Amino acid sequence: MPKVTVDGIELEVPQGVTVLQACELAGKEIPRFCYHERLSIAGNCRMCLVEVAPGPPKPQASCALPAADGQTIRTDTAMVKKAREGVMEFLLINHPLDCPICDQGGECDLQDQAMAYGRSFSRFEENKRAIDDKYMGPVIKTSMTRCIQCTRCVRFAEEVAGEPELGMLYRGEDAQITSYLERAVTSELAGNLADICPVGALLQKPQIFESRPWELRRVPAIDVMDAVGSNIRLDVRQRQVMRILPRINEDVNEEWIHDKTRHHVDALVRNRLDRPWVRPKEGEGAGKLREADWGEALDVFAARLKKAGAGVAAIAGDLLDAETMYAAKKLLEAQGSALLEGRQTGLAYDISSLSAVAFNSTIAGIESADAVLLVGTNPRWEAPLINTRLRKAARKGARIFAIGPEVDLGMRVEWIGNDLKLLGKIPKGVSEAFEAAERPALILGPGALAGNALGAALALAGPLRLVRPSTSSGQAAWNGFNVIHTAASRMAGLILGYAQPGGIADIEAAEPQMVFLLGADEVAADRFKGAFKVYIGHHGDVGASSADLVLPGAAYAEKHGTYVSLEGRVQRGERAVFPPGEAREDWAILRAVSELAGQALPFDSLDQLRDSMIADYPELGRDGLIDLPWAPPELDSKAEGAVRYPIADFYLTNAICRASPTMRRCSEELLHGREFREAAE
Repeated sequence: MPKVTVDGIELEVPQGVTVLQACELAGKEIPRFCYHERLSIAGNCRMCLVEVAPGPPKPQASCALPAADGQTIRTDTAMVKKAREGVMEFLLINHPLDCPICDQGGECDLQDQAMAYGRSFSRFEENKRAIDDKYMGPVIKTSMTRCIQCTRCVRFAEEVAGEPELGMLYRGEDAQITSYLERAVTSELAGNLADICPVGALLQKPQIFESRPWELRRVPAIDVMDAVGSNIRLDVRQRQVMRILPRINEDVNEEWIHDKTRHHVDALVRNRLDRPWVRPKEGEGAGKLREADWGEALDVFAARLKKAGAGVAAIAGDLLDAETMYAAKKLLEAQGSALLEGRQTGLAYDISSLSAVAFNSTIAGIESADAVLLVGTNPRWEAPLINTRLRKAARKGARIFAIGPEVDLGMRVEWIGNDLKLLGKIPKGVSEAFEAAERPALILGPGALAGNALGAALALAGPLRLVRPSTSSGQAAWNGFNVIHTAASRMAGLILGYAQPGGIADIEAAEPQMVFLLGADEVAADRFKGAFKVYIGHHGDVGASSADLVLPGAAYAEKHGTYVSLEGRVQRGERAVFPPGEAREDWAILRAVSELAGQALPFDSLDQLRDSMIADYPELGRDGLIDLPWAPPELDSKAEGAVRYPIADFYLTNAICRASPTMRRCSEELLHGREFREAAE
């Protein structure tokens, strides 16, 4: 490894690192605008100048200079200081004095570095130029006069998002960044453009002029918009979540989140259930929901629960935490019922081995795959942050094959057909690619699970060499068999037993007298006819409109919760705000009714509930990946039929998103082509 000296500190650095990275390894801060750890090197802002010997007697851009053995690097000389001040002076020639009204103020790299490395005066007297703002869609607000042409946004759009919709026009002083024909940016990751912009040129349009960074309290949480388990931060002012930002987790979401995660925040205060509702069966107002107080609602709940006996079922929604599902399961056990299900849309795959329905390669590990077969999945909509990992693999040379309707995944994909019977007879070109691969992977999506293709996919684990020999620890050296789920609650629900052999059809066939809809809004309203439906949830969506008793629960941001991602990673989110109005945490509602029904649950606090849950399910008490030994079940390997992707609208997949004005506008404009005019038009 090369040995370099940074400001008198001698150290060894990995082969291939740049001088900037070597300086950071030595603990030195190097200012930069165009350089970003996850993007290719541009070398065009020149803010990262350092003095390097041997070399020319002038400052050099450290981000684009490879570290070499014997280099002496100086970051604190008078030459370096003067050069950085000169660069900053150039960058500020045309920059407007917008700091008091710019939403980036307080989190602006240009602002911070101008204070640390700039001069207190400028020698330029020419008029500042101005550039018209560009239209980039419902998510990004532009103020292009502030742009310093670092091209981070251009590189992100092409390299990470896979949508090369941004570019630079003209040259010199006339250079400007714009989208193609000034159209809306269509990527699901567009919100990250504002995060990586080092100035206030790109901002989050839905949150513009809403808050200042120093007003906000930061609370760590876990995203529930999909099953990836992205690490997020809820920024709270008083009793409202004002914005959602990503937290860095290299094993899960790196530092990105998709737009559905970021911009559903406006729905947390809209269309909320904040008081109980009862639908009387007779008398005045029969058949219509009316407001009730908690005493009346719980009395009705308890009376119906006693009457139903063992004829009680629970359906878990897609956004549910493990604690709520565990409390509901204990309540049903006290009633003598085991009718639990979490697959609302009717899926009925075998769960005798959790490893057969998990993402075994891990989210970070799929980057190293060199041959991938996608079966019945559109990862760009089902798990956008897994799609970014697949794009990385493709850029490294991995071949991506797919069975299903052709869609744009932002990378080169070899589509081999849209019939699941192809799993029984893999084309020769695909099998040859997998034979030559060192880390082959198969990704099975919900479209294939709906077509009962799990057995056919498992049958390919041997022929395609997806699972490599075990190591001395008993774990497989490489397991390339992966399943993508779309519900944040799915893996925890499977662990807790929320799965019937025949899926939700088994519960319907049992004809329960009472059904708990635990935030379950995707269940068809005409199911469970004759049953008394109790909806415990946070938004007045489909589930609430079809229920006989509606009890206001807490959204994920309003309670502590445990979630298990599709790769089997146990993570916990914290409560950021309290539920609105008379709403209560879901487990507390179940605890209250259990006492009225004479079957009091054995916990009085969240800590006691978690202790009980972990005692019964120790895997839910750990942090990180659950051990899932590879033990695939023997299933019917025959599958046929065309694939249909379950997500028809990326932006409106759950009750929270459907209540969000931003998500509705994204859907209408980006997916359905509706035109929205700006005020100036």
